[in-house]
Amino acid sequence: MKFHKQGYPSLIIVLLFSIVLNGLIYFFFNDYIVVKVLGYLVAAFLIIVILQFFRSPSRNFIAKEGDIISPADGKVVVIEEVMETEYFNEKRLQVSVFMSPVNVHINRYPIGGILKYYKYHPGKYLVAWHPKSSTENERTTAVVEDNQGRKVLFRQIAGALARRIVFYHEIGKQVSQTEECGFIKFGSRVDLLLPLDVKLNVKLNETVKGGITSLASFS
Repeated sequence: MKFHKQGYPSLIIVLLFSIVLNGLIYFFFNDYIVVKVLGYLVAAFLIIVILQFFRSPSRNFIAKEGDIISPADGKVVVIEEVMETEYFNEKRLQVSVFMSPVNVHINRYPIGGILKYYKYHPGKYLVAWHPKSSTENERTTAVVEDNQGRKVLFRQIAGALARRIVFYHEIGKQVSQTEECGFIKFGSRVDLLLPLDVKLNVKLNETVKGGITSLASFS
């Protein structure tokens, strides 16, 4: 199990907070055992939360030609036909994966190909399962086109706790399926907008793994 690079700033802040907290307790409340124990417990809890949240587990990623792989760990919370107006301007099948704070929050490319489009949208911080979070929350939009001209749009969407979205690559670059593309801190969701004729491989409320689970297959 590795610690993700995006977690180091948060880890440093938590460590400094823990040192200051327990230093103050040592100087002002050293005779109060309960206060000292409480300080230790708070520091330990915060450190464990950060280590757990920014974990980067080792996985055996295998590219699956013709499949659309889940870009995130979590639960499938939306499967519905929608009108996509940012890039395609046509009806698409939306599949959304919700990431709780206990999930791995690394995001990965659902297909391999060329990154054709990318845009960052500032916005609100509605809870990630809110119907309007896909269009009103802070988010990124990316479109990848594979070597057969098939395109998949996916969005990283911030939630009530997620206040930082990270996306790594640039338009025009070749990307690989399951390659890491970004990170969303502290819980949120990823939407995929797929062609209507794909074959779905998951159901609502199904738990999926980023870079592993096939959400759908091209027809």
